Amino acid sequence: MKILGNKKAVMPIAIAATLAFGQQPASAQGLFDMLFGGGVRHNPQGEFPPPPKPRKIRPDALAGEGGGSVRISSPTYNTYRADKLVRVDFKSLLPAPQPVAAAAQDAAYVPSVTGNGAFRDALAGLTDYELFAEPDIAKALIAYYSANPDFIWVSDNAPNSRAQDAVRVLGEAASYGLTPADYNVDVPAAAATVTPQERTKELVRFEMALSARVLRYAQDAQSGRVEPNRMTAYYDFPAKPFDLEGALKTLAHTQEVRTYLESRHPQNPEYQALRVELEALEASEENEIVVDPKLLLKPGESSPELPKLLTLISRNLDDEMGGNYGEVLARLGKSELYDPELVPVIKAVQQREGMKGDGVIGPRTVALLAGTSKADKIEKVKVALEELRWMPSDLGSPRVFINQPAFTASYIDDGEEKLKTRAVIGRVANQTAFFYNQIKQVDFHPYWGVPQSIIVNEMLPRLRGDPGYLDRAGYEVTDARGKRIPSSAVNWGAYGANIPFSVRQQPSEANALGELKILFPNKHAIYMHDTPQKSFFARDMRALSHGCVRLQDPRGMAAAVLGTSVDDIAEKLKHGHSTENVTRVIPVYVAYFTAWPDMSGKVEYFDDVYDRDSKLMQALDATEAVRTPSS
Repeated sequence: MKILGNKKAVMPIAIAATLAFGQQPASAQGLFDMLFGGGVRHNPQGEFPPPPKPRKIRPDALAGEGGGSVRISSPTYNTYRADKLVRVDFKSLLPAPQPVAAAAQDAAYVPSVTGNGAFRDALAGLTDYELFAEPDIAKALIAYYSANPDFIWVSDNAPNSRAQDAVRVLGEAASYGLTPADYNVDVPAAAATVTPQERTKELVRFEMALSARVLRYAQDAQSGRVEPNRMTAYYDFPAKPFDLEGALKTLAHTQEVRTYLESRHPQNPEYQALRVELEALEASEENEIVVDPKLLLKPGESSPELPKLLTLISRNLDDEMGGNYGEVLARLGKSELYDPELVPVIKAVQQREGMKGDGVIGPRTVALLAGTSKADKIEKVKVALEELRWMPSDLGSPRVFINQPAFTASYIDDGEEKLKTRAVIGRVANQTAFFYNQIKQVDFHPYWGVPQSIIVNEMLPRLRGDPGYLDRAGYEVTDARGKRIPSSAVNWGAYGANIPFSVRQQPSEANALGELKILFPNKHAIYMHDTPQKSFFARDMRALSHGCVRLQDPRGMAAAVLGTSVDDIAEKLKHGHSTENVTRVIPVYVAYFTAWPDMSGKVEYFDDVYDRDSKLMQALDATEAVRTPSS
């Protein structure tokens, strides 16, 4: 498929909207200019889902609340609680107690760790064994060995080749950003120094420990070490079921243990590129000059970090920059005071790097000049590897990939990035969720169904004093039966957080969604769309919406997912409001990676705009804390 250039359809939008919809275009000025980009829950039966039932509010409560001051809050982040390990209960595997006479008769019997019967004999060595594992793994161990009473990892009184391969793979966990100690198993030494009975006990315990840690490794590789949805409602990932008993059955009947365990990891080029980056970082030296990545310095302020930045700038002066600013840098290069004479230097450097030259030294300026420290890069890569384990192993082709920290959206097909466009994502107070879904349709000249959170938090305060505002601004109000009513007829002061009306903005040049939106139904009411606020795309930090993803090139993206040309999209836009289904399977990833490889495999680093990496590190630390004492 070839995606043509972004040719604009020649058409007076305001006139076209008036002819197509039979109404006057709404004014682009007013209170809700800042609201463009709010979410809407897509309803296949129509754009206007039934509103919630009204909440009964006592008159005295209204008076106390000043007409209702309740707000609808965004999701929050939770302190992550990892599941505690449990002691594996081997009782059901142990042989039944023998009568005293039989026990005396068999006292001289020495079991050999060979064959099914010998395994059953060896199980007595688990009587007082304390092995701790995740609850599902503990359950799977008992279920598997009850149905399959034989060794996987032991042959001829010693760890076999399967065991040797497994132990090697577990020992290489760090190359995947995992913690090797999580999978540590003590391998029995040669049998010469212990009695046969002790050897049997050692080996059966090794058998159980290795199975438990192999299952932990395989499960971590496939799904990650933490359950992301526990961290916050901003994460939304389906479970990735893993047949633990089936894994042991497979391992018991294959000599390709390494191949099997490595296949549990994501099998995509991005995961491999991140692994290569991790290896290179750990072999590299730390940056000579490390600057605080969170530095924020304005003219007139002081910081010991400033001389470090000025040193880096001085090292990379070209002839033009040297001629203009060399003398100033030589004179003030050691200054901790951000002198006004240094402001033009910083502005020039920012503009050279493609930034807006505002003269304020912030994290983005520091990242461009000093780069990201080795330690920070390693952390970002490990976080990215963990996050990739939450996603499908095969990301699919074609696909749409939105990376929020990069503020970009891409259409990728057959290993090639056919389209990459700047994007605006949710503000810190209205964060865009991290999830994946499937693109379903494109709406041309869409309606905007205003979310209840925006109605309550941002529209309601004005509507109490100006109830007819929505009528004048091009919005429709409907009641619980779907009947359209004038906004001016509603006593908005009677409601708090539960408003029994729905509001939608009519298609127009002022519509918050612009000329089109691209839907992939999800509970977060997030989609991609156009916007009248084109100036936002010129900013470096573009976390500015109510949660949806605004595209600088929405026509290009619509053409890509519909398998057509930009000219065809322009033609469709001439005919007013319409909807077209996407007939191909196109997954969309609304992702969050502060380290991510480009199509050539080069890893790029981005600011953690929502501070999510630290939340994930806390969750990983909580998981380690649970695993460490009993490992």
